[in-house]
Amino acid sequence: MDNSKNYLNSFKTYLAVEKNFSAHTTRAYLSDITSFLLWLENKDCTEVKIAELKDYMHFIQKYNYKKTTTARKIAALRTFYKYLFRERYIDNNPALSLILPKKSKSLPKFLTPEEIENILSNVKIDTPAGYRNRTILELLWATGMRVSELSGLNFGDLNLENNEIRVFGKGAKERIVLISERAKKYLQQYLAAARSLVAEGYKLDTVTEDSPVFINNTGYRLQTKSVRNAIKQVVESIELPKKVTPHVFRHSFATHLIENGADLRVVQELLGHASISNTQIYTHISPQHLQSVYDSAHPHAN
Repeated sequence: MDNSKNYLNSFKTYLAVEKNFSAHTTRAYLSDITSFLLWLENKDCTEVKIAELKDYMHFIQKYNYKKTTTARKIAALRTFYKYLFRERYIDNNPALSLILPKKSKSLPKFLTPEEIENILSNVKIDTPAGYRNRTILELLWATGMRVSELSGLNFGDLNLENNEIRVFGKGAKERIVLISERAKKYLQQYLAAARSLVAEGYKLDTVTEDSPVFINNTGYRLQTKSVRNAIKQVVESIELPKKVTPHVFRHSFATHLIENGADLRVVQELLGHASISNTQIYTHISPQHLQSVYDSAHPHAN
């Protein structure tokens, strides 16, 4: 097990530095591999054969994990043994034939524009923090950015003159998102008046390009959990019978664009999807809309 721990430590560096995985994914992979190493007990991980990996697969099936969790555990094993093979700790990769389970295509949950407006209009903006929260939700709806991307925004990422914001998505990939005039006005007002009052009583650092756009009541960068709580609070206050998260705003943004005829490639670019297949799921949202487009566009539709 001692050798395995050494491999695990170097694997951690490989995931974070070379693969550029997020901290969340890195932790998950390390947890998955640690569980596997514990299952091996005293056997060295470099001596494992495919038969033992299959035995481990049978072992974890007893826990009835979700498909996505099982897929991640298999992906972690494949990545781990690919790394060991690359570093020549092993002569053959026993995980090559491990097959990922097919992902079930679940349709993303989304809100109608009317439901979004109902949420936005019921955010209490009579306090600096309330105005900040309204600005945040306006931005999520206008841009489709991930909540982690919004939390990570710095002043240097804003190009409001051109209605553009630079965000850093998964794998630190940079992209430009566009903002509406309404969202821009809220953001400008927040920056001009509300931001400094959010942390009243605390001395804020001089604003530089690296300063966080959204801060909490002590002047530090606002964390994603606070955004989720703000959404939960307003959704409960209006008794909307749906579970709403920041990601639902993102799904709603994409759905609204597709419903109104936006090109899939454009939506892919705005969302920062690495593959068009990730964006295509939004074409399944409204079969009625697709039917109407088909009826009007295809010469033999009628």
